[in-house]
Amino acid sequence: MSIFISIASYRDPRLWATVADAVAQASAPQHLHVCIVDQSDAPSDPPANCVPRLGSLRYTHVHHRFSRGACWARSIAMSCCQSEDYFLQIDAHMAFDAGWDERLVTQLEALSADNPRAILSTYPAPFELVDGAVQRRPFPGQALVLAPKPEARLAEDMPVLAFHAVPHAAAAPLPGCHVGAGCLFTRTAFIAEVPYDPWLYFHGEEQNLAVRAWTRGWDIWHMPDMPIYHLYHGGHDRPVHWSPDADAHRDTQWWSLETQSRARMRALLYERRDLGAYGLGKARSLDDFAAFSGIDYTRRTLRPTAAPR
Repeated sequence: MSIFISIASYRDPRLWATVADAVAQASAPQHLHVCIVDQSDAPSDPPANCVPRLGSLRYTHVHHRFSRGACWARSIAMSCCQSEDYFLQIDAHMAFDAGWDERLVTQLEALSADNPRAILSTYPAPFELVDGAVQRRPFPGQALVLAPKPEARLAEDMPVLAFHAVPHAAAAPLPGCHVGAGCLFTRTAFIAEVPYDPWLYFHGEEQNLAVRAWTRGWDIWHMPDMPIYHLYHGGHDRPVHWSPDADAHRDTQWWSLETQSRARMRALLYERRDLGAYGLGKARSLDDFAAFSGIDYTRRTLRPTAAPR
């Protein structure tokens, strides 16, 4: 049971705390293989007591001035996967429940009896820092189902939507049509079948992944009591790639990358162009996705609930 963990970090002060907590809370830390793409001012070292317990650590440093965004960094991290069994993609500011690795594997294997192309994903419950200590804020007995926000609309020239997590009482995983890029667990076969598109910037990455995976026959699930937590921005500001201060020192400004990314999303979801490995699959159609999810990219419409049925 080996797990490849992908972390794309952008100037994140919680990076090594995230790795340390993943190790401390894992049932089998020796089976964890962590790959970090650290976009920061200078390389940094992991906690001394962390690395010996890991199966391996693969660390790449890129000065943040040369970063081309989250999707570019995640694509590099994906490329470091070797022969691991499972794939976990997280952000660099996460916390974990005890035995998180065993729980995720057990749940994924149970779902895989019907379809081995199963994905566990969501926007995780939050944790907060109280006097520097991690305070988890779980939703006991609930699955966090991802859906477009009520005010979301598909623009004529822009398919990117804003999503949110809606708690649902559940004793078993609920089907989904969307993924959280900062909390995604599946088999490593996903990497070969749905590689990250490095020409994307940030906005729309989750729609891109979800639709490409779903049309290739992957099923998305939201499990109750996801054992991973996310530090959201409120009160804990982190540097962002698109800040004016960071942009002033780059040859390629963020808006140029975003413009290219928007064109890429239109090509995928509106124009249905052949993007090769980064395009749609053939196991299910985009029209099938519309019937399933309520998100109709052809007609630019959303069903009121936009929830899978």
